[in-house]
Amino acid sequence: MNILISNDDGYLAPGIAILARVAAEFANVRVVAPERDRSGVSNSLTLDRPLQIKEASNGFYYVSGTPTDCIHVGQHALPDFKPDLVLSGINNGANMGDDTLYSGTVAAATEAYLMGIPAIAFSLNDSRGRYWETAEKSAWMLLEYLLKNPPKEPILWNINIPAVMPEDIQGIKITRLGRRHHEQSIVPMHNPRGEPIYWIGPVGNISDQEKGTDFGECEAGFITITPLQIDLTAYNQLQNVSEFWQGIKA
Repeated sequence: MNILISNDDGYLAPGIAILARVAAEFANVRVVAPERDRSGVSNSLTLDRPLQIKEASNGFYYVSGTPTDCIHVGQHALPDFKPDLVLSGINNGANMGDDTLYSGTVAAATEAYLMGIPAIAFSLNDSRGRYWETAEKSAWMLLEYLLKNPPKEPILWNINIPAVMPEDIQGIKITRLGRRHHEQSIVPMHNPRGEPIYWIGPVGNISDQEKGTDFGECEAGFITITPLQIDLTAYNQLQNVSEFWQGIKA
């Protein structure tokens, strides 16, 4: 089996080294990741310039592009390795709720899924480097089970690992996405020349962390697994929208 690994934190991030080390115990592994932190770029492609691909001393490939670019590179520009599974992460920080729309970690998995490759995004609900041991043990446990019990249908799963010690994990919960109230403030500043510049501020508060959501269950100490889908069609609105536009003549 061949496993392609990417992320959005960059090829030097600790999480991708952990995920590669774990996956290598089960399969052939290739890492293709951004050359720098590309958090928050979502599914963006680099279309305004060519990409560069380089190999690091540890054998990882790094790309001058986005996580989505990396999946294309791993699938098409390095033809000697055809992935059977794509893993993205382990992200330094959670990817839950509507944050998944912005996540480059989730985007890499999504792009693989669009190519017909089973894919999983892994994230750790901590960004201070305190629980990488938990992340490693959790990833090993999940991969061992997955590869011994391969799903019968294509998968796109978003997995979040709680910020607790390994012995304090409460179990695994299959969850839906929660909701976060996005009110990123704009932080105005001035550069050394006195010109105004602006930073996007921190994300808003969680508005839906009920039982059964990824926010709620991960905070309670559970590993959360959320199956995702690509189709954004609002099927429950098709009839109403059809009736709304009946009177127009084109």
